[in-house]
Amino acid sequence: MVNIIIEFSKYLNIILIAIYTYYAFRVFGFSDKKKQNKTYRKMSYIIFSFHFICYLILYLTTKNVKVVFLYGLELIALILVLTLYQWIYVNLSKQILHNMLFLLTIGFVMLTRLSYDKAIKQFMIASATLVICLIIPLLIDKMKYLSRLGWVYGIVGIVMLLSVLLWGVENYGATNWIRIAGFTFQPSEFVKILFVFGIASLLSKRTDFRYIVCVTALAACHVLILVLEKDLGGALIFFITYLVMLFVATSEPLYFFSGLLAGCAASYLAYHQFYHVRVRVMVWRDPWSLIDNEGYQVSQSLFAIGTGGWFGMGLFKGLPTSIPVVDSDFIFSAISEEMGGLFAVCLILICISSFIMFINIAMKLNNTFYKLIALGLSIIYIFQVFLSVGGVTKFIPSTGVTFPLISYGGSSILSSIIMFSVIQGLYVLGQDRNDNIEKRKSKKKNTTE
Repeated sequence: MVNIIIEFSKYLNIILIAIYTYYAFRVFGFSDKKKQNKTYRKMSYIIFSFHFICYLILYLTTKNVKVVFLYGLELIALILVLTLYQWIYVNLSKQILHNMLFLLTIGFVMLTRLSYDKAIKQFMIASATLVICLIIPLLIDKMKYLSRLGWVYGIVGIVMLLSVLLWGVENYGATNWIRIAGFTFQPSEFVKILFVFGIASLLSKRTDFRYIVCVTALAACHVLILVLEKDLGGALIFFITYLVMLFVATSEPLYFFSGLLAGCAASYLAYHQFYHVRVRVMVWRDPWSLIDNEGYQVSQSLFAIGTGGWFGMGLFKGLPTSIPVVDSDFIFSAISEEMGGLFAVCLILICISSFIMFINIAMKLNNTFYKLIALGLSIIYIFQVFLSVGGVTKFIPSTGVTFPLISYGGSSILSSIIMFSVIQGLYVLGQDRNDNIEKRKSKKKNTTE
């Protein structure tokens, strides 16, 4: 009977996420607030339905009462976040809020399937972060001096990265973690937010050539330190983010293409200078010839994705735990194997809908500093998704990047929620200012009449 329920549930979950994905894009075409709110209510029902179905399967399979307990805690958290955020911020983007919660829910489900202890830890960190981030939209509006601290952001970021280079611990070949009092965290996850704030602050002031050279040197220091730490994914994210922000701030294609050429040259040098870079490329080209050692992880990932097919094996019917570091770097493979390729494609489309919303927010902001922040965080988000999915599918060499909001990792989940909250704050700020302008126009019109 349980097998029949699991088999039925995998098709039902695909239908649910397909409908959600349709709504996530369809809502862009609605100008009527009533239609938008009706669609968002349907998206909420889908999130709760998916959550219930998955945890029902998890309980029926494991017979573990702790799973029911965790489901109850997550259900309460989802209801509270949906209610509190919409109550405190009338003008918030419900699109961003719903996508964030759905992605978190998918992550909670997969982590509970892979490791209950890690799922509990992830849930606690995410819940605390969501509560703290309630005040971020308010801070964005109140802290006017944030745009004056460009060099401070840059220097603090470099110091944090250098501390890892000097006193960090090595995990899976990269020295990008720090352990303090038994807790391990990844500073680069937070530095990338500081990096965006710093570059946005500096480029919003001046864009003459000499100044651009100084700002580029600051950005290059971040990238170089990450390369020395063997954090190739982080270095790529910082590099691409800076190039896009520079191009938007200056409208100068020469800077962009010169940066790409410099990046290609740096990649060529890194390939010949660093052994770990050569290994990543060799695994990308032919993981099967290295399946017993360096290529084992990617090979198992491809086996999992291929085994799952379009419709998946069903929760607890696959072997995702055979993939090393599956709960963080390779969680997309686990999702593809047990939820199916169609589910995985819809998941990527939901991430793209979030990115489109982020870019829309950036385009509508008049303040250059805020516009560049929204743009920079948008690029970080979507490029991280690209690196994560591309690495596990052998589309590009694996870079060890987590999937935002879904992969296991306190630093990753914390920084991802902060990024969503900052962009949410920028949206609220823009909407509040538009409302004030409309009120002034209406008041002026009434006075004239």
